[in-house]
Amino acid sequence: MYRIGELAKRADVTPDTVRYYEKQQMMAHNGRTEGGFRLYDDDDLQRLKFIRYAREMGFTLEAIRELLSIRIDPEHHTCQESKAIVQLRLQEVSSRIQELQKMQRSLQRLNDACCGTAHSSVSCSILEAIEQGAKDFHPQR
Repeated sequence: MYRIGELAKRADVTPDTVRYYEKQQMMAHNGRTEGGFRLYDDDDLQRLKFIRYAREMGFTLEAIRELLSIRIDPEHHTCQESKAIVQLRLQEVSSRIQELQKMQRSLQRLNDACCGTAHSSVSCSILEAIEQGAKDFHPQR
């Protein structure tokens, strides 16, 4: 059995993170010591590592809850459910990659347009391009 600090250390998170996941009803503890300290077992450690790894992949807390539910009760779920959650995240990541590639191309054009010398920035092509872009910018609502 682990106290919260030891559990957190083994999963490379903070005790506050463990408490947060408990408040989110994603974790529970198996009781308390006579002194009132929370106690956790190896299953709790594995669950915490599962949550942490899923967070690193960018899953939302709701998606992780769904994955945990599937993991805890596999007899009443299908792989199709897990795959749908992963496919949604994959689409989000692909979309973000496209946005970042567009940003990269724009920044590369700005970089290439500038001579980069130490002359006054009164006629800096980067600042002029950003200023023009700001005039043409219409935020999506």
